[in-house]
Amino acid sequence: MSVSSPVKRNIPVCEPTLSGNELKYVTECVTTNWISSAGKFTEIFEKDFASYCGVKHGIAVCNGNIALHLALEACGIGPEDEVIVPDFTMIACVNAILYTGAKPVLVDADEITWCINPDLIQEKITSKTKAIMPVHIYGHPCDMDKIHDLAKKNNLLIIEDSAEAHGALYKGKKCGSMSHVAAFSFYANKIITTGEGGMVITDNDEIAKKARELKNYAFTDKRFLSNEVGYNYRMTNIQAAIGTAQLEKIDFLVESRIRNALMYNKLLSHIDGIITPPCNIDVKNVYWMYGIIVTEKFGMRAEALREKLKNYGIETRAFFVPMHKQPVYNKPNHKFSNLPDTSGKFPVSSFLGENGFYLPSSSHLPEADILYIVEAIKQIKTTSEV
Repeated sequence: MSVSSPVKRNIPVCEPTLSGNELKYVTECVTTNWISSAGKFTEIFEKDFASYCGVKHGIAVCNGNIALHLALEACGIGPEDEVIVPDFTMIACVNAILYTGAKPVLVDADEITWCINPDLIQEKITSKTKAIMPVHIYGHPCDMDKIHDLAKKNNLLIIEDSAEAHGALYKGKKCGSMSHVAAFSFYANKIITTGEGGMVITDNDEIAKKARELKNYAFTDKRFLSNEVGYNYRMTNIQAAIGTAQLEKIDFLVESRIRNALMYNKLLSHIDGIITPPCNIDVKNVYWMYGIIVTEKFGMRAEALREKLKNYGIETRAFFVPMHKQPVYNKPNHKFSNLPDTSGKFPVSSFLGENGFYLPSSSHLPEADILYIVEAIKQIKTTSEV
């Protein structure tokens, strides 16, 4: 197969797959006038998603960042507390901790899984540490056995960020079910989406009760009467309608991501200078986004390769910028006195942030597009070697 450059082709980095009952259920919301946070689909989506994850409670909210914040608040995390969080992650994780008044404590990534390195957590634990927030990066589960051992030894909560790991498994257990409380995102590029949206899930009755209260202004049994400061974090019935339809085909969407990733792996494995995503033997990586790392052997930097792929009509997205490199955390801030300490060394997350990006990853990505993308990468490498 040969490809040419430039072309009129356009392959987006990720699109939602809306091929089920999404329109039917949204239309029902509109025709019945149930378009706000009340309505049957919110309850259905909460119940069914919690069941899918293997837990008792689901609390639907307006986005994934809010889900993290609500999970932290429902666990009683607040000022003077510290929360262990990976340095290589989406900024939403650290921001959610900041909202509570607690201090985020950064830990470098593991070079194999790209998730938080559990072997570096113990040295960051202090008398103020209240929780560990593992993040299943790009759909690959963290080493939850080691994290559980650390949490038990130090009497810590585990607040699981499963935003990128719908359907992922760690030793047969669903991501989101291996913690005191977990948060999911349903942004448009997630494996299942509500456009914007999130979910808090837990087996803990008290955490669930607290989260439900806080997401709706902390109203008591008497409406408009609150005993504490709450939030308007509700998900709309329209969002939940889309989520309900998406959940009906979640197994197909997950397996499609995995099938596409395996095809990428096979085709890219023969290209010097390209490192494909990790997948430990005891996990099910759902490859939310198909990420690659570009090394010196490829002949150019990741950023240069991304620029050249644009000429082939291939959209890509850079890896997360590590938290220690975020400008907002590296300057005095009059509003937040609890900013993370960014002065440490984070060599693995720095390497990932500088050399990684992800390729088109939609669940409905055609095999022909994957072949085209890989051939484009091969052609770019060949041209650079001439």
